[in-house]
Amino acid sequence: MLFMIFKTLNNIPKTVGTITKRPYYGDNYRSNMMLNPLELKHLNSIDEHRADMITLNLEDGISVSRKGEALANIAIFLSHLEESKSFITVRTNPLSEGGEDEIKFLNDFGFDAIRVAKIRTTDDIKKALSLLSNDKELHISIETKEAFDNLSTFGIDDRLTTVHLGVLDLLSDLGLPQSIVSLSNPTMDYILSRFLIDSHIARLKPFSFMFQDYHDTDTFEKWCIKESMMGFESKACLGPKQVDIANRVFGIDESQIQRARDIKELFERNSRNGINGFMDDRYGFIDEPIYRDSLLILKDNI
Repeated sequence: MLFMIFKTLNNIPKTVGTITKRPYYGDNYRSNMMLNPLELKHLNSIDEHRADMITLNLEDGISVSRKGEALANIAIFLSHLEESKSFITVRTNPLSEGGEDEIKFLNDFGFDAIRVAKIRTTDDIKKALSLLSNDKELHISIETKEAFDNLSTFGIDDRLTTVHLGVLDLLSDLGLPQSIVSLSNPTMDYILSRFLIDSHIARLKPFSFMFQDYHDTDTFEKWCIKESMMGFESKACLGPKQVDIANRVFGIDESQIQRARDIKELFERNSRNGINGFMDDRYGFIDEPIYRDSLLILKDNI
């Protein structure tokens, strides 16, 4: 049963509280669930969701007439939230469309990152960083053709850690139909591959796109399996059903972890004797690249 921030939604405070959420110290970033801050029932349970990351959305899906209400809801709930099992992100509007004021307003509240929509250039990133308090990460959405083209150059500051692929907005900006979002479309393969590689060139963590058909869990799982095979470790999610699938598909099972531990131990033992390449009965040939891959698997599991 969820703990809930408030015991009842009937008497929610109309003013902000004084609590600052403890920072997130988790290691997993398999799933990122988008929440609408106008839905108070969902907002009230952000302390106990199964998603590794929760994004409170102020942009698409929130009408202009209700953005102020959504922002106020976020402030009230965050200021009464002591801790969360999830990394909490607030997705703002583009900087020139209210995002600047939203970041300034939110800076003093307890959450983990701001995610800015419709970024285009490094100048936009620098502007966002100048507005953001130093104790919070910056995440950005790759939704424009300029951002997609410039992504590999975006690793300009350690506070910028994560990029999210907004594929439908990107396709619209490129003048391409949304119908290409299918498992077998080669253009979609190219978009995902380039997004993944350019993110890693910039030393940023990539989250793959959100699959909109919440009820089609079979296709969502196929996307997760495909993206995991490509090298993705994280997926945007629309609701708990997708979260459970993403957590399972992108999770590392114990056999993988044990294999990595064994290879690490074998390599380091042999390396002390000046041997950096050798055959092992269980795992075949082990050398430095195999060792480094094991360290990559273990980085959050040692």
